[in-house]
Amino acid sequence: MKYMLMRKADDRTERGEMPSNEMLATMASYNQQMLDAGVFVDGNGLSPSSEGCRITFRDGVPTVTDGPFTETRELLAGYSILDVDSREEAIAWACKWPRMDNEGNVTLELRRYFDLEDFVPGAGLDQHRQMAASMARRPSSVSMHLVFNGNCREAMNWYAEVLGARVVAMLTHAETPAASEVPPECQELIIHSEIQIGRYIIMAADMMGDCYQSPRGHCVQLQYDKAQDARVVFDQLATGGSVQMPFDKTFWAEGFGMLTDRFGIAWMLNAGVAPIENCAQTTTASA
Repeated sequence: MKYMLMRKADDRTERGEMPSNEMLATMASYNQQMLDAGVFVDGNGLSPSSEGCRITFRDGVPTVTDGPFTETRELLAGYSILDVDSREEAIAWACKWPRMDNEGNVTLELRRYFDLEDFVPGAGLDQHRQMAASMARRPSSVSMHLVFNGNCREAMNWYAEVLGARVVAMLTHAETPAASEVPPECQELIIHSEIQIGRYIIMAADMMGDCYQSPRGHCVQLQYDKAQDARVVFDQLATGGSVQMPFDKTFWAEGFGMLTDRFGIAWMLNAGVAPIENCAQTTTASA
């Protein structure tokens, strides 16, 4: 069963006072204990109510009221989500809250999450079960995997530079436990590489022997807010490659282009959204 452990706000948190590094380390140790015990799901601190708002409904009409709010004891400063076997276990973890926090003067509140089994069976509950099943099938992330003919390291380092990314993995066959099973000429080929672009990942590897086939039927699509930024990246990726559609304004975007880079990887860059009147004019002209 899941519980939310809520740390109530106080004058300090409402003033926006940030925890010291010592306090951060103490909380990290506390969370690590729960993580090691397999009960910590998630947790975070909340900004003061002065940065928030409330939305109240009267007869279905919403009213937004900006903070701050005066009833400090009713506000939250942070929370942790615990997955435990019992209410008693949740209380036990709550009682281990670091004494350093506000010199040992804090108020915590525990509330259990409802389980679907708590509700009366019916069509409404079935909808929630279907949604839960759908969410369970969703992967935590989606990324792309590229293949290369022996030049994966060069390509991924170049992509990292062009895209402002960070190389987080570059593993050769020689560095794996299966190195003895790989031919000598393939030892330095990349078996796994990974670059991180913000929240997004591109993975890649070299193919051994005759396994490599030139990529077909797909491309890497990049979205940019500003056309000028996308054009710079487009021109860099096109260096030594071939352009299928020059980067230019279209009826749907401020900039769009397609190319194949010098490593044989196809790219599509899209930037901005064209004004609605542009689309309308194009439709009228087509008609």
